[in-house]
Formats: sequence, C-alpha cells, structure tokens
Amino acid sequence: MYQGTQARQKTGAMDTDRKGNRQQLLMEQLAAQRYISIEEIARRFSVTTQTARRDIMELERQGKVRRLHGGAMLANSVEPGELRRRRVTNSLAKDRIGARVADLVEDGASVFLDTGTTCEAVARALVSCENLRVVSYSLRIAAFLREVTDFTIAIPGGFVRQVDGGVFQEQARSFISGFKFDLAILSVSGIDDEGDLGDDDEAEVESVRTAMQHSSRVLLAVDGSKFGHRGLVRLGRIGDVDMIVTDRRPPPGIAKLVEEAGVELHLG
Repeated sequence: MYQGTQARQKTGAMDTDRKGNRQQLLMEQLAAQRYISIEEIARRFSVTTQTARRDIMELERQGKVRRLHGGAMLANSVEPGELRRRRVTNSLAKDRIGARVADLVEDGASVFLDTGTTCEAVARALVSCENLRVVSYSLRIAAFLREVTDFTIAIPGGFVRQVDGGVFQEQARSFISGFKFDLAILSVSGIDDEGDLGDDDEAEVESVRTAMQHSSRVLLAVDGSKFGHRGLVRLGRIGDVDMIVTDRRPPPGIAKLVEEAGVELHLG
C-alpha cells in the first residue's frame, strides 16, 4: 500500500514537471511567434488537443496568454520596454501627426480612437476640439481626455492590459458595434509594400475592424517608419481607409497604391 502511494506521488510529480516544462516552452514559442494554434501545440509537444486547451486555460488564468478562436497569443502583444521605446521614437513626428488629425476633426463629431502611442498623440491634440463624443478601448486615452476635456467618453468593460492600458474582452466588438461614428481614427504596426495594413494583436484588429465598419470615414494616422513594415495580423488594405495622416511621403510603391485607391494623403 505504502509503495503504491509512493509510486502515485512520484508519477504525479513527474506529470507536474512535464506540464511545467511544456508550458515554459510554450511561452518561449509564443514570445517568438506571438500566436500558436491548439493543433500546433498538440503536434509540437505530442499531447492531445484537450491537454493543449487545458494548458492554454491555465496560462490564461495566470494572466500570461489570451485565448483566441483555435489558439492563443501573449496577453501583452507588445512588451513594456518596446512600448516605452515607441513613446520616445518619432515623438515629435507623432505630435505633428496628432495636430494635423485634430485639424480634420469637426467639432461635435462622434469619434472612435484606437490605442497606441500615435493615437495617444492624437488624443493630446484633440483637446483643441469641442463637444466630441469619443469611444476608445484605451484606458490611458479615456483617462487623459476625462481630465482635460468635457467630451463624452465611452470605453468597453473588461480586463485592463497592464502594458498600455488597453481594455479587452470578447464583448468589445459587440460594444463598439452599438455606435455609429463620423470618424474612426486608427493606427497600425505597418503598411507593407503590397498595401496591406497590419497590427500585432488579433483582438485589437477585430475591434478596429468593427469600428471601421460602423464609421462614415476612416483616418489612418501613422509615422513614416511604418511604411514598408509588415504587421503580424492583417487588418485590411490601404483602400479601406479614406485618409492617411503621416509625417513624410510614403515610398514610391506605397504612394502609388495610395493614389490608385483614391486615399487622401495629409502630411503633418
């Protein structure tokens, strides 16, 4: 009896060690590729899809990953150090972009405002406008505008992402779809040479895509470093936006795509 108990305890400890090692390797894989499917986890680690799902659920409870349809991605798609670097990089250009965007926003407009450092610069510039109604899933942007304006501000409920104050949950898209916007202001991680708009977080892309579908006009605010850069998750095409506000002209290939799509180009 005693030997049987010892054997079970030893087997349980080995299983725990295997699970811990597997989850550590899984996190390393996610750090490298941002997203992984249930099927890939099962194949890579020689486990059942049920075990793969349990690993993802446990890592989600620990706040390390976010479950998506058929897989998972890192809870923080952008590392804190990277976000701090982005706030410093091209900060003057982003301020100019923000000021130009504010010039294009009419007083009293209903506006969707994306998250990210460029959209934070836009938010700072929007204080020159009056009577705006703003929907954003950025707690940083909402808190700033609440302090310095009398705008009507709405944000979805959910968990706050520590790295940048983004608020996300499965119902975010449903929340956004309840509004109609005069203007959706968004930014992306990159515009590649084929004219695809890309970002690094699937949940953000889905929320932004919903806002675009419920907006009369769409404005893309990006600094010149984003041209020729490819994001992980495809948001859409250049032709899906009405205006691009940037700090310098795009390279010739992308500029041609902008012109062919009839997109307005504004330089800040």
